[in-house]
Amino acid sequence: MSEHDGTATTATDDEARAPQGAPVRIGFGAIVAYVLLACGLAWLVVLPLWLGDGLREPYALPLLSALMYTPAVAVVVVLAVFRPIPKGRRLRFLGMWPLRPAKRVVWLMVIGWLAPPLLVAVSVVVAALCGWLSIDLLGFSGFTHLLAEKAPAGTPLPPAIVLILAQAVSIPFAAATINALAAFGEELGWRGFLVPALRRYGTWPALVISGAIWGLWHAPIILLGYNFGRTDISGVLLMTGGGIVWGVLLGWLRLRSASMWPAVFAHGALNASASMYLWFFAWGSTADPALVLPLGVAGWIVGAAVILVLILTRQFRRQPELAPDRPRTLPSTLPEVAAEVGTGPGTGDGAGPDTMPETPPPPR
Repeated sequence: MSEHDGTATTATDDEARAPQGAPVRIGFGAIVAYVLLACGLAWLVVLPLWLGDGLREPYALPLLSALMYTPAVAVVVVLAVFRPIPKGRRLRFLGMWPLRPAKRVVWLMVIGWLAPPLLVAVSVVVAALCGWLSIDLLGFSGFTHLLAEKAPAGTPLPPAIVLILAQAVSIPFAAATINALAAFGEELGWRGFLVPALRRYGTWPALVISGAIWGLWHAPIILLGYNFGRTDISGVLLMTGGGIVWGVLLGWLRLRSASMWPAVFAHGALNASASMYLWFFAWGSTADPALVLPLGVAGWIVGAAVILVLILTRQFRRQPELAPDRPRTLPSTLPEVAAEVGTGPGTGDGAGPDTMPETPPPPR
C-alpha cells in the first residue's frame, strides 16, 4: 500500500520490486528456483536414456536437443511465477532487445561467432605440444580411417584434406544457424537470466558461479559418458571446470555487450568446432578427451590465457547498458509556446492570440 494526498492505492508486485528506471534486482529465491528447475528438468528429459541403453538409444539426439531448452523453460516459469522483472523490461534484462547500440552489439556478435573456432584450434596445438595428442598432418590417417569406418564398403572417398577444408568452411555457417538455434535455449537461461541475476553479488561471483552451475547442469549426460567417456564424478568435475572457463568467456560477451546474442553465437560456434582434433590425430594413437577437448585441460589453458588478457586490458570493468528505448508516442507534455506580443486580447499594440483585427465600417 502507498499513500498520496491521503488516498491509499495498491502497488503491483512488479512496481514494488523495481520502480520505473531503477535497476532490476532478482531475489535469491527466484535464483534458487531457476537453478533447481533447470537442473530438475534436465534430469527429467534425460531419464529415458538412463532407463534404456544410454547414449546408444536411437532417440538420444532428439532428447539432447530438447535438453538444451530446459534452461529457457525454467526462465519462462520463474518469470511467470515469481515475476522478478516488471513487464516491459524483461527483454532488456535478458539482453534480447533492443539490439542497440548496434555497432557494439553486432561487433561482439561477430567476435562470438568467429573467435571460438580459433580458440579450439589453438587448444589442439596446445594438446599436441603437451604430448596429449599425436597428430598426422600429412596423411591425416586418423580422420581417414574414421571416414572409412562410417562409409559403406566400397564407397570412394575424396582426399581427407578436401573433407577437412569443407568442414572448416561449414563451421561458421553451422554456428550461425542450427547450432545457434540450439544454443539459444541454454543461453537464455545461463547468460540471459542467471549472469545478470547474480551480478548483484559482484562480477566474478556471477561469472564463476553461473559457469559452475552450467557445467553441473550437464551431469545427467556426462554420467552417461558424454564428452569425456567417463561415467563417474571425474567427468562431472571436468565438465564443471570447462563450464567455468567457457562460462567466464561467454559471460564477458554478455556483460560487455549487454546482449545475450554474442553468447548465443559463441556457444553455437564452440559446439560446431569442438571435435576439430579428430581432423589431425594419428591413427593408432589414443587421445584422452579430458585433455584434448576444448572443455578439457587444453581448452582450460587457452581459455585462461584469454581471460588473463581480458583482465589486464580491464575488459571486465566495461559493462555498459543497452541503448534507451525509443519513444513510440508523443510526449505527454508539449513544449511551451513562446509568449505572444501584447498582454491579452485587444490590449497593447498587438492583437492577442485568439483575436482578429477589427474590420473598419464600410464608407457611407
